[in-house]
Amino acid sequence: METSEAKKPGELRRVPQRQRGHERVAALLEAAASCFVEKGYDATTMTEVAARAGASIGSLYQFFPTKEVLAQALVEQYAQAVYAELATLAEQSVPWSTEELARQLCAFLVSFRKRHPAFVVLVETVIMPSVDGMAIRRRVRAQLQALLAQRAAHRSSEDMHAAAVVVQQMMKAAIAIHAEPDMPGRDAALMQLQHAMQLYLHGVFAK
Repeated sequence: METSEAKKPGELRRVPQRQRGHERVAALLEAAASCFVEKGYDATTMTEVAARAGASIGSLYQFFPTKEVLAQALVEQYAQAVYAELATLAEQSVPWSTEELARQLCAFLVSFRKRHPAFVVLVETVIMPSVDGMAIRRRVRAQLQALLAQRAAHRSSEDMHAAAVVVQQMMKAAIAIHAEPDMPGRDAALMQLQHAMQLYLHGVFAK
């Protein structure tokens, strides 16, 4: 049985030292992401992940002792990606108008989730002690606060934290609207949300 080769849940996974090892881990993570999206976390087996990656089950367990460790590694990868992309957006946003900033912020998480569907499966639908979705949300909120503060140096830290919370909730609202493809007037609703974000940001940045 598959579980006979599994290591103890608390055992740390092996970190690859060479390029070939990194490539193998990347292939295993990509295969796991596909399986989680297609079958869900609970229904996916380590044997299926290894087969999808074209690797032996022993090789999979060598790097990821348990399915939970595998999922945690994927979440960490996605979290680092969202932090990096948000940091890039912050750098690029300096010359943008408030209207363009609102448009980009409304689209940011929608676009990220579309490109990384396994992130949604693991962070929003799977309860695992090793995956701290709240920590990710707090890190994103802190980055949003810093981004907004670039244009509102006259505002207090408390004001900008509150603004980051509001903007983050608006970004999540865009996700909720986009997730209903058959919603009548969905595009109009997204445009109105974007307009609301614009008006809100104008208020935050006003002196």
